[in-house]
Amino acid sequence: MEVDLHSHTDFSDGLLSPAALIERAEKSGVKTLAITDHDTVDAFGSPGLAGRNVRLIAGIEFSTQWESTGIHVLGLNIDHRSDAVSTGVRFQAEARLARAREIAEKLEKKGISGAFEGASAESVGHYIGRPHFARYLVNSGRVKNMREAFKKYLGDGKVGDVRKTWADLPQVIQWIRDANGIAVLAHPLKYKMTRTRLKRLLESFTRDGGQGMEVVSGKQIPQHTAAMAEVCESYGLLASCGSDFHAPDTAWSELGGFSPLPGHLTPVWERF
Repeated sequence: MEVDLHSHTDFSDGLLSPAALIERAEKSGVKTLAITDHDTVDAFGSPGLAGRNVRLIAGIEFSTQWESTGIHVLGLNIDHRSDAVSTGVRFQAEARLARAREIAEKLEKKGISGAFEGASAESVGHYIGRPHFARYLVNSGRVKNMREAFKKYLGDGKVGDVRKTWADLPQVIQWIRDANGIAVLAHPLKYKMTRTRLKRLLESFTRDGGQGMEVVSGKQIPQHTAAMAEVCESYGLLASCGSDFHAPDTAWSELGGFSPLPGHLTPVWERF
């Protein structure tokens, strides 16, 4: 795909710098790329973003919660310098710091000391997320790899799964819309909901002002794409697609390495 509207840099939990990400996107044939770091827009102030044959879309991925499930909402084509984004980033940064300290405290009770300092050292910016804790656990020899870190300590339902600190869904959507952006529900299949519950989520999402959903998120089977396309169309939402790229050597989430949107849907980028 020439359009990839979901990617991460090392300003959140990705491994590449913004400049390296754009260079990789260009080599992968991506013509339009959205950087959507978690709860931060710091990447857009870094050098090396201009002069490439890639149209860069300003974006963000806000963490929130709907009922008992952690949810991510993309803000696409935002004014990243707006007061709304600044307010949202500041709120989420405070929430993320409190969350990181709570994760570290919970890991301490499991006999793992120094986790907050270790995770902080793995981060290049102010963002501290579960992947940074995972890297600390790997580098300190507690686990063999990132997968094991999430399976034992940091994945859904594990000791490091702390969600209660985020802004609520209506607030997140409002920040995006006040920044002249488009609010898109990220990777709906990752929430492992039944179709009925996903529809309830989308009812809440659209009622609160959500405008789109990711129909294609990384490599997925055609049946999943068809199912998400049907849901997207039934709610009159704009359709988005993205790799959710975090790091090289992950074939399922390579930049641009996913199937195109079904042709009958309205692509979100037509509104940029």
